[in-house]
Amino acid sequence: MTELEKLLAGELYDYSNAEIEQLHAKAYFLSMKINSNLSFDNLEEMNLLQKELLPNMDETSTVLPPFRCDLGFRIKIGKNVTVNQNCTFLDNAPIEIGDNCLIGPDCHFYTPQHTFDYELRRKPVEKSLPIKIGQDTWIGGNVTICPGVTIGERCIVGAGSVVTHDVESDTMVAGNPARVIRELSR
Repeated sequence: MTELEKLLAGELYDYSNAEIEQLHAKAYFLSMKINSNLSFDNLEEMNLLQKELLPNMDETSTVLPPFRCDLGFRIKIGKNVTVNQNCTFLDNAPIEIGDNCLIGPDCHFYTPQHTFDYELRRKPVEKSLPIKIGQDTWIGGNVTICPGVTIGERCIVGAGSVVTHDVESDTMVAGNPARVIRELSR
């Protein structure tokens, strides 16, 4: 397997691989072009750049710059989603956001997971675990979502939280690490 095939399969891969670095550079370049248009003086160009960076984003959704990601094509954004400004999505594994979600400013979605073996951490290797956000979920500002986390439908994640474990549907969580605050009625 190539290093890119390992990345796509969710296996341990060498992130210093030239093919992977080229994909990261392309996403970085597109992000910089989008982020440099903060005056919104050319919305048509910005929309075209966003479609190239985020080909799996529904046209009814909005991602406000500045925005950063590792690859872009591993991010799937459903219908009527708003991703507020200054968010970072490290999408070496898939990041899926369901319909009608609100993502606050300064949120961080991290899929890379470094190994626990300190000797192996000396090498440029990691694996990445997917993140999934269910529909109708509200992620408050400055939230960090860790590798492999699934957040259910109709959830609320309080501002400043660090989500390290899965969250069941119809639940409000907050804190560091995020813990259940209450069940939400449907």
